[in-house]
Amino acid sequence: MNHLMKKVCLILFIFLVEWTYAQPALDTIPSKILNENRLVSVSLPASYKRSREQKYPLLIVLDAEYMFDAFHGPLSYANYWDDLPEMIIVGIHQNRNKERESDCKIEPSTGLPEEEGANFFEFLGGELITYLQKQYRVGSFKIVSGVGLTGAFTNFYLYKDQPIFNAYISFGQELMPEMETRVPARLAVIPQNIFYYHSSADGDLPETQKRLAQMDSLMNPIKKPNIFYRYDKFKDASHYSQVLHGVPNALYHIFSVYQPISITEYKEKLLILNKGYVDYLTNKYQTIETTFGMKFNIRASDFRAVEAAIVSNNAFDELKKLSELARKHYPKAMLADYLLAVYYERTGDNKKAIKSFNNAFFLTPIGDLTKDMMMDRANSLK
Repeated sequence: MNHLMKKVCLILFIFLVEWTYAQPALDTIPSKILNENRLVSVSLPASYKRSREQKYPLLIVLDAEYMFDAFHGPLSYANYWDDLPEMIIVGIHQNRNKERESDCKIEPSTGLPEEEGANFFEFLGGELITYLQKQYRVGSFKIVSGVGLTGAFTNFYLYKDQPIFNAYISFGQELMPEMETRVPARLAVIPQNIFYYHSSADGDLPETQKRLAQMDSLMNPIKKPNIFYRYDKFKDASHYSQVLHGVPNALYHIFSVYQPISITEYKEKLLILNKGYVDYLTNKYQTIETTFGMKFNIRASDFRAVEAAIVSNNAFDELKKLSELARKHYPKAMLADYLLAVYYERTGDNKKAIKSFNNAFFLTPIGDLTKDMMMDRANSLK
């Protein structure tokens, strides 16, 4: 490859990276409650301008000076593989004028926000979200995250009758008074779905580790289908390095059902079914829509995973139902006719199988289905 070609390839690569991953932008948000403008970082999804009707989950990150990139990088990487959804990320800068301490100010006797802390609580939970909903296409699912003092502060939103946030991510929380008992008590009675992730590390203060372990011991007995809880304790990690360990764990914990059907899910949940393979698939995507407010076509790879489970268990009649579902989601693609062809092939009607493979040949390839494959499958049955 000559020098000019290498240079062209490098420029194209840089362009694609910039196009694929939206770069953060600084913004100032006017606040009447705080009586000042607050600096924030905002990253919009790469598809934001193309998908003009799509709404996205909102992730609010406190301590944005060092926490924003800890989320932005893993989310960009995982979204490339469709493991995690695109989302609007908003980081609140708090170390410019030592806002962090005043933002998290509490009344020691009650353990609740007071003065500047009470104002920041109202700003974050009301004024900021209202502003973001007007400026951007914010969906119904909202996440908040912090570390140390700010991580503990996010718990105050659980104290509300109707928590504003659906998911909470915190690292090495410096718990406010009675928080180790109050948070489990609230989660035990909250009726809506709540995702709660927190962690500690060997590098946290001994008192911090002790209180977080106590909170975990009270969390574990809460066996409610609407509470999705995880606690990680990282060995040989510092108070701040635990963030790099915990961010992927937290995000994959929250969005486990969003991910494409993995080998583990296929073996442990799908393959063991005696029936209802197509129902499993539709229920998975209904759960995604209900939980995260996101509606999109069933992935072609998930259709193929269900096809494999049906064939492995000789439940061939479900292939017709799967084909009908594929036609609904991908009317111009070859997937539906391919699945119908497999049904006829497996039930011994080679004539109809050949016809369906030939029909698929003239439609749009999708996933790993190609025109050559359709021709080869048809010819093999002649």
